[in-house]
Amino acid sequence: MAARVRLILTLHNHQPIGNFDGVFEGAYQDSYAPFLNILDEFPDLPVVLHISGSLLEWLTDRHPEYIDRIRGLVARGQIELLGGPFYESILACIPRRDRLGQIREYKRHLEELFSTTVRGMWVPERVWEQSFAGDIAEAGMEYTLLDDTHFRNAGLHDDDLYSYQLTEEDGRLLKVFAGGERLRYLIPYRDPQETIDYCREVAERHPNSVLVFGDDGEKFGVWPGSNELVYRDGWLRRFFTALSENRDWLQVTTMSETVDHVSPAGRIYLPDASYREMTEWALPTEKQGHFRQLIQEQQQRHDWYRTKQFMRAGFWRNFLVKYPEANEMYSRMLQVSRRVEELSATATDAAAMQLIEDARRELYRAQCNCPYWHGAFGGLYLPHLRNAIYSKLITADTLLERATGRRGQWVDIQADDYNLDARKEIRFSGDRLVGFLSPGRGGHLYELDVRAIQINMLATLNRRPEPYHERIRQHAGQGENSSGGGVDPNGGVCFKQPGLDQKLQYDNAPRKSLVDHFFQPGLQHEAFCHGHGELGDFTEGVYQSKLRRSQERVEAGMWREGKLGPYSVKLSKTVALSSADGGTLDIVYTLENLPPNLPIHFGVEFNFAAMPANAADRYYYGENGQSLGTLDNRLNTGPISRLGLVDEWLGIDVALETSQPAGFWSLPIQTVSQSESGFELVHQSCAVVPHWQFVAPADGRWTVRLCLSFDTTVSQARALAELKPHGRELAGSSRR
Repeated sequence: MAARVRLILTLHNHQPIGNFDGVFEGAYQDSYAPFLNILDEFPDLPVVLHISGSLLEWLTDRHPEYIDRIRGLVARGQIELLGGPFYESILACIPRRDRLGQIREYKRHLEELFSTTVRGMWVPERVWEQSFAGDIAEAGMEYTLLDDTHFRNAGLHDDDLYSYQLTEEDGRLLKVFAGGERLRYLIPYRDPQETIDYCREVAERHPNSVLVFGDDGEKFGVWPGSNELVYRDGWLRRFFTALSENRDWLQVTTMSETVDHVSPAGRIYLPDASYREMTEWALPTEKQGHFRQLIQEQQQRHDWYRTKQFMRAGFWRNFLVKYPEANEMYSRMLQVSRRVEELSATATDAAAMQLIEDARRELYRAQCNCPYWHGAFGGLYLPHLRNAIYSKLITADTLLERATGRRGQWVDIQADDYNLDARKEIRFSGDRLVGFLSPGRGGHLYELDVRAIQINMLATLNRRPEPYHERIRQHAGQGENSSGGGVDPNGGVCFKQPGLDQKLQYDNAPRKSLVDHFFQPGLQHEAFCHGHGELGDFTEGVYQSKLRRSQERVEAGMWREGKLGPYSVKLSKTVALSSADGGTLDIVYTLENLPPNLPIHFGVEFNFAAMPANAADRYYYGENGQSLGTLDNRLNTGPISRLGLVDEWLGIDVALETSQPAGFWSLPIQTVSQSESGFELVHQSCAVVPHWQFVAPADGRWTVRLCLSFDTTVSQARALAELKPHGRELAGSSRR
């Protein structure tokens, strides 16, 4: 009997850049390897497989036998491989030149590694804009897979979605398949027979249709409860058995076979979209609640089945507005991308060209999408993923400096709109540090890169409301043993720590450095920790600025006249970096026009990210070198002239010295977010605030000098010891 319906099973396997090695290994053991074990038992059932480049590199290094197994399955026609952007970049988040570069490079890599032809690609998170059609086609791809939501948003009915469509941009044609939302919810959560029944129903109503399942491979063993369901309870084997038993009318096939033997259903232009849940997450927090309420109301209407396809939520790019920290990564990535492009066009020296290509690869890795957004899983809220992005960007930046011939000790300073807010920011850089200042927003230091360890010490994240915080409040007191998972579709709630409802607190200003505070005189530490006691308007006020530069020293001066209660005062601050001491920032604060003989309480907030809390080898120390406890402590010291933070694992010692003894406050900045395994508390940064209480002098003028130094001697010695036997040079290294 001729097949009456085709079914394409498409799996997307991915682990992000920077994820823990144990997570990679766990996913391999729980999902990737056992799936192939079952697939081997059914040699007549083909699947379509996409493996992200970040995961493929890990598999190639740690489990080459898996690569060999895939190569064998590809050779016998049981697996069709999909390409895509090499490092799982959302296409809307990277420049066009990098879209083309990543897709072409991954296609070439897959074809060489697996001796196959790659004709189609996976679109990360199915984030789509119509212009991508031309880019994908130009990069050498014939077809791709999106969600049926995209097609419904274009006005198609469900009955129009049982084949693939043609689309185009600037005359470049692309074939587009519609992955079925119903199949995503059936597989693997419902009995296999329900999928068979659904396919039979479609076959009877629409003979010779094409049905497409496209979803994460981690659903088959990694997601909570899935390993037991899929393997222990035998779901996957029963599913494959059911497909085999119905092969007389149900043809399990691939995308390549389908486009070679089935004509397109027609032509379509698809609106900007992603999968349905992603569009909701992209909305502002308050609007998410409004949207869901609207949907619930509309679902009660008799004509909901006709109108639901026109109910659309948000636009992916607005994650960069919703989360300024995502925009900081995005803007930094664009800077590196532009510089790679500029130097590529002018370099002629072979060594420089190799450095530029190495930088390009690091740039591509830094475009991995996961920490640029947040939804049901941690994403942006996971510091190790943000740190990994910055690590790749800093490495690329250092390689590009070397490609331009910079060696030894040097400093530079420039002004430009670096964060896309139509205001100029200040970038100071040297052989050891790179920093960004924002005069238009509080004069903050919002990025500070330490080249030797490839860490942005200001990869911070503010505490802000999220829609699921209300669920946490509703389930307060249930503790760690609540049933279900944090993203359980059945509504279960799991707390990975008790008392999370008590940890819900939101920040009044960005958790950056050089955040200027005038406090109420006598303000207590506990009140500060809860965001109380601010008197001035300096935390986010606009500062004027001026740059000074020489070959040996660069300096940014910023000043502002603002309010301290009823009084007008002037605050000036300078930040300087010298080539002779490139690991130290010299910072001078001057307050003028203070009301004479009145009590003043002034503080400067610093935040330090990338240094985890609650670990014995990450700790504070005082001016005499004595330990003051781990980095999750809330310090409230008396007047001292030095406070340090050490991360022995990273190999960095951060010291903050003051010319006038200061009390030091500290507090851990911890967010409450959701992950695939439940709601959790995540350490984002350490806030450290030297503060001074004094009576304003008669001339209304007060000044203090701060010295912020970064010692990476331990890290560099460790790295050099590892590299010395191989005769390699450590990128960005220098002696302290």
